[in-house]
Amino acid sequence: MDSMPSGHYFPPAMTISARPIQIGIDFGTTNSVIVIARPDRTIQTISFPTPDGGSSETCPTLLALWQEMEGGRRLLQRAVGAYAVEAHLDDPSETRLIMSMKSYLAQSSFRETQVFSQRLSLENLIATFLRELMALTDITPAECHVTVGRPVHFVGENADNALGEARLRAAFKQAGFADVSVMMEPEAAGWRFMQRLDRPATVLVGDFGGGTSDFSIMRFDPASNQRAQPLGHTGVGLAGDQFDFRIIDNVVAPYLGRDCTFRIMGGEPLPVPIEWYHSLARWHRLSLMRTPRILNEIADVARTASEPEKLKNLIELIREQHGQELYNAVSATKRALSSAESAELSFSQPGLDIKTTVSRADFDRWIAPDIAKLGEGIDQALRQASLAPEQIDRVFLTGGTSFVPAVRQLFTSRFGEDRVELGGEFVSVAEGLALASV
Repeated sequence: MDSMPSGHYFPPAMTISARPIQIGIDFGTTNSVIVIARPDRTIQTISFPTPDGGSSETCPTLLALWQEMEGGRRLLQRAVGAYAVEAHLDDPSETRLIMSMKSYLAQSSFRETQVFSQRLSLENLIATFLRELMALTDITPAECHVTVGRPVHFVGENADNALGEARLRAAFKQAGFADVSVMMEPEAAGWRFMQRLDRPATVLVGDFGGGTSDFSIMRFDPASNQRAQPLGHTGVGLAGDQFDFRIIDNVVAPYLGRDCTFRIMGGEPLPVPIEWYHSLARWHRLSLMRTPRILNEIADVARTASEPEKLKNLIELIREQHGQELYNAVSATKRALSSAESAELSFSQPGLDIKTTVSRADFDRWIAPDIAKLGEGIDQALRQASLAPEQIDRVFLTGGTSFVPAVRQLFTSRFGEDRVELGGEFVSVAEGLALASV
């Protein structure tokens, strides 16, 4: 397997400046973005190469690790982004694909994992991803002043936000960044939006990531030295991944045996363990199920299941690591529903072929509880700022989930169509982080 090629994605003049290079990095649950800011406050989003010879402004936050023999020794190899997916698909059984690393930052229960013969901490894994990411830019981390984003509230039950930020800083330090600043992600998006303003305004910023949705209310004054005054902020531990799970739970999980029953010693029918299907809620959990113990448990249940072939579909999905293809198919369906009244979900693996139509109306019904929680987050931010909806001058939404019609409706119903703007759904946070560092 070949690791990712390096490339020159900064103009040469940027790499020879005596002053630190000012960059913003949006290290996301799903995608990561790097933006450089020049002293004149112009910005440039870095493009990353893709296996098909193209480029992209976003790099999937994925790390693939595998071993190769060199000089009689097994050496650990690594790739990130689209190249990590390519490496994983090339040899799934011998490649460890690490995803959703950000989701673990505030979880004190997760400290390290074993990769082949090595014990690697979460900070080690993130630092490895960041080093490989920066290698694509030909910029040395030690030459940079980096401003990195963090969610208002990290994802996960009992999330320790202080621990999450501390581990995030430590990972960037391990990656070689000597000068690290941290900024709330919705505030960073607000900095980017401020460039559009020509007069003072009170702005609500909604930043929708893969794992969290954050809301900040800020007072911006383009003519003031302070320029941005935070008034209130809050976060909700759900976003794009949760919407994906609603599709998986309602459309895909029945094909994997969720509604089956099984018997113990010929007794009464029992429901299959629902926790197997809850593990489909987060991308990173599916790979954690690929252990002999869990696979054997599913196989034992399948022997007396009402529909054993469906449990075998679940075993195939986990054991042969078809999760990436499943999540890609589900995400494509979700994106299509942002502009169409219905969309086809198509996914196949050995023994299973799903082709079904998902309607916008069904999707809206499935995500209704999540939309309600987002509404509670907006209301909490308003209470913190001691403001009523009519006192918000502008609303700026960023992140892919902001294009979901039900999410847009949540804001337009509160603030009016004319006050709500969308833009830079994948790069606004990184652009704001870069601008805030100048």
